[in-house]
Amino acid sequence: MHLPRRSAWRVPTALGIALALVVAACAGGSPTPAPERPVVSDAWVRPPMGPDRPAAAYLTITGSVADDALIGASSPTAASVEIHETMMGSDGSMGMHAVERIEIAAGATVRLEPGGYHLMLMRVTNLPAIGELVEITLTFGGAGDVVIQAEVRAG
Repeated sequence: MHLPRRSAWRVPTALGIALALVVAACAGGSPTPAPERPVVSDAWVRPPMGPDRPAAAYLTITGSVADDALIGASSPTAASVEIHETMMGSDGSMGMHAVERIEIAAGATVRLEPGGYHLMLMRVTNLPAIGELVEITLTFGGAGDVVIQAEVRAG
């Protein structure tokens, strides 16, 4: 009796695909769960560029398990802290304006950086020296207050 011959490539290909699926499933593991509160990193403050000028603060926010929004900030170093956004005007010039909130989607990363969103520390008093820390309280609509320490850096 003569049995039909199987194609030589089918068995190794099928085994290879099965092995790849098993390895991918094991290697992937479970994703790291999002934190319960927003996580703030890389916080720093640029000193005022002259007397009676505001300081600027920059940082990175990683969203928590739920959508949230940065709705305010304060610091013992400043009379007030405003959330600002830098934008290009219709005439091509750069300008900035205060915004009421910055939306942060669940698990998303939002950077407050030069040329974009940032915090303005108004009427700064007793700003620490370069390399020292400034306390800033960030207020989120859902998570409430998150207190951070931001390093003072030159330019």
